[in-house]
Amino acid sequence: MARTHVPVLAGELIELTDPARGETAVDCTFGAGGHARLIADRIGPGGTLVCIDRDPAARERFEEMAAEVSCETRFMRMEYSEALGLLGEEGFEADLVYLDLGISSMQVDARERGFSYSYDAPLDMRMDPERELDARAIVNGWDQRRLAQVFRRYGEDPNARIIAREIVRRREATPFETTGQLVDAVEAALPAAIRRRFGGGHPAKRIFQALRIAVNEELEALDRALPAAWAVLRQGGRLAAISFHSLEDRRVKRFLAERARGCICPPDMPVCGCGRTPEAELLTRRAVAPSPGEVADNPRSRSAHLRAARRIEAGQA
Repeated sequence: MARTHVPVLAGELIELTDPARGETAVDCTFGAGGHARLIADRIGPGGTLVCIDRDPAARERFEEMAAEVSCETRFMRMEYSEALGLLGEEGFEADLVYLDLGISSMQVDARERGFSYSYDAPLDMRMDPERELDARAIVNGWDQRRLAQVFRRYGEDPNARIIAREIVRRREATPFETTGQLVDAVEAALPAAIRRRFGGGHPAKRIFQALRIAVNEELEALDRALPAAWAVLRQGGRLAAISFHSLEDRRVKRFLAERARGCICPPDMPVCGCGRTPEAELLTRRAVAPSPGEVADNPRSRSAHLRAARRIEAGQA
């Protein structure tokens, strides 16, 4: 099997979470299986690795990996918050749960999926091809105000209103069918002076991110998945997440910080009234970023941030 995929922050993930022989791990975002192979090698015979991915193309890659590793394996083809919920209902317990968020390199490089602004392709962006809503439906069907909200909220694009207006103007004459048409609209909406003022690389980058997040409901899934992942962790279990933009990273940071926080009573209260005790030990005080060497070898890792925490018995800290 050809292994061209390079997992991001792989060494840092292994070092922080320290998977051991015989442990049980859950890979919430299997993708090309780069992290999963490393974890499988660490947990070895007697270990169990559950891999989750909503993309049907991931199953074949999983089966190839499963035939080569010594641990027990299981694949769940569904959105990861749903899978974690099912595992919780089964009474499943894990020593390690990790998420490599966003889009996989395999999906970006599959032109027919329409995730990239770098080449012309069908305007799709679905991680699960069986999902009804795609980017084409959003671009052609949502009104100007709603489009601008999506571009601003999920792409953090300061030009959201201008771009939404240009898209609506163009689709009245010709519906959008391809990524190339969308790139043309974004570029036409932003004169050179506006591009110089805001910078940020290709002008379509944030718009494609926003559409992908909206199509796949990525942030809603993450908000559901974090507590579901925490619920299946044993005492001493580790939760780790690699994010690729601030919208994901803020959610992970806030979730872990809330579990690591103890008493929240005002400092002048003589006796604690909230009863809160820490249930997490942070393994990363600040997000871990890729080294300059990794960024040079894999430019797609540039925006990655890794955070992790260990589940502890309430009041142990």
